[in-house]
Amino acid sequence: MPHTSSAEKALRQTEKRRERNRATKKAIKQQIKKFLGTLKDGSTEQKQTEFKLCVKKLDKAAAKRVIHKNAAARHKSRLSAAIKSI
Repeated sequence: MPHTSSAEKALRQTEKRRERNRATKKAIKQQIKKFLGTLKDGSTEQKQTEFKLCVKKLDKAAAKRVIHKNAAARHKSRLSAAIKSI
């Protein structure tokens, strides 16, 4: 446990950041799963909208540095390749 007041504050801040980052990462994973589900049995419009939502969430997470920008680019590339293959 922290001994100084500044260390206590730092602990509170890291906890907040950790929770926020975990929520963002979970939302990204859920959106990607939703998109992959629509690839199998969804209309082309539905696939496009789900893809756009995935890209939006990935870009926002990269902008906030929750994930690395290259990781976001890699995910987007793989998702676009999946939508093009179908």
